[in-house]
Amino acid sequence: MISTGLQEKHLKEDFEEEILDGYSAEELFSIPEGLTYKDFLVLPGYIDFSPNEVNLETYLTRNIKIQRPLISSPMDTVTEDKMAIALALLGGIGIIHYNNTPEEQAELVKKVKRFKNGFIVDPIVLSPEHTIRDVYAIKEKYGFSGIPITEDGTKNGKLIGIVTNRDIDLEKDLSTKLRDVMTTDLITAPEGLSLAEANEILKKSKKGKLPIVNSKGQLVALICRSDIKKHKEYPYASKDANKRLMVGAAISTRPESRDRLALLVEAGVDVVVIDSAQGNSSYQIEMIRYIKKRYPEIDVIGGNVVTQEQCENLIKAGADALRIGMGPGSICITQDTMAVGRAQATAVYKTAKFARKYGIPVIADGGISNIGDIAIALAIGASTTMMGSLFAGTHEAPGEYFYENGVRLKRYRGMASLEAMKAGGAKRYFSDDQEIKVAQGVSGAVVDKGSMFQFVPYLIQGLKQSFQDMGVRSIPELHEKMYAGKLRFERRTLSAQAQGTVHGLYSYTYPVFGMPENKK
Repeated sequence: MISTGLQEKHLKEDFEEEILDGYSAEELFSIPEGLTYKDFLVLPGYIDFSPNEVNLETYLTRNIKIQRPLISSPMDTVTEDKMAIALALLGGIGIIHYNNTPEEQAELVKKVKRFKNGFIVDPIVLSPEHTIRDVYAIKEKYGFSGIPITEDGTKNGKLIGIVTNRDIDLEKDLSTKLRDVMTTDLITAPEGLSLAEANEILKKSKKGKLPIVNSKGQLVALICRSDIKKHKEYPYASKDANKRLMVGAAISTRPESRDRLALLVEAGVDVVVIDSAQGNSSYQIEMIRYIKKRYPEIDVIGGNVVTQEQCENLIKAGADALRIGMGPGSICITQDTMAVGRAQATAVYKTAKFARKYGIPVIADGGISNIGDIAIALAIGASTTMMGSLFAGTHEAPGEYFYENGVRLKRYRGMASLEAMKAGGAKRYFSDDQEIKVAQGVSGAVVDKGSMFQFVPYLIQGLKQSFQDMGVRSIPELHEKMYAGKLRFERRTLSAQAQGTVHGLYSYTYPVFGMPENKK
């Protein structure tokens, strides 16, 4: 029998020793095999705070901070102006794709920079000669039916009326002209008023829509009562020094992108992403140097890279951040087709550790399908995460919904799919001038995820709870603990991975947001 005093002595000695389960990140990634986000877990830490105390502020580039570590991918089925506006309001940033003309891309950037909270600056309009059927078609496509009517049916025409549900819901003849049903006794407001002033007018008028007109009577914006309630304040919005929303845009390494870049800078772009599948090239290095010399005020995100050598070359050229990933995306087949790339978790850890020495943040791009993947990417060194498939299918993503087997879907395609390459995506893969196109991506569809204004708060709340489980209050603290070896990890066998998700049930239903779409 050991005496009580001796037991206490042994306990005291044991507790004075540092107890470390699992492995440090350095030990975890010292193995020769590549790891993905699913191959390991973060071991739990000590909780003495609530999820609401977690601060997710982080660096997008060495000079730009954002409040949420979320970026939308520059893909033509993911990011245009609506996605960029929504994500900037919610604390992240959107990167607008370049599968368009330079003028079209610059105009999308301008729409984000012109955006005023609660103001629809690009409303859909119809003419008096359109019919009720046209209004229902817009309602089916976009989900709203309050349509301003201008003399000629263009945004430059004089505003003469508005059609709402009240004007048409009892009309059975869908061929009726809008001139016969539209409301012409309009309450409008002058250009330049504030959202608070517009809200006061809506309250007094008891109207659902308030057109904003200029001195010529032309419609310049539209304010909806429902939007004011939805978009009152966004305390974490990503804004520039002039209080405008921040937005990024992608360009290629081709010489013609210099002219595109000039238009983007003129439009007010905040950050430029050089969009290349393999970023370690003389073309990209030359482009980075050109941008830093010609537009030193513009931050440049280089990539994509997965090795330390690649990082070094782009950092030396002047990159302000690096985009990490080659082949891990859900629609990417680069690793299969080219036999080149790297497992994503290993790529993120190795590049983040190297870039940290130079104060360069890295963006984990690809392979993220849920909250846990975001948390893992941040835990192994990423400062932000870039999503394609996770944001595709939301209301704010480009494209129209369609139904397949009763499921509401949106199209989603890789920029190296044959479809996207025909539209201009081949510039990303150095193959736009090749007679034979070799696809490194596929086209598909994703399930409707609803609005970003519901989806992103869900992701953020889950991420805060993950940080709480890890025992950290911020991304800098997470990185500090990881590099100090105090954040601990453990490998998972295939059976452990299977046990760590739903199993053993006859049937089940996943939560609405952020979960695999192929489970019923």
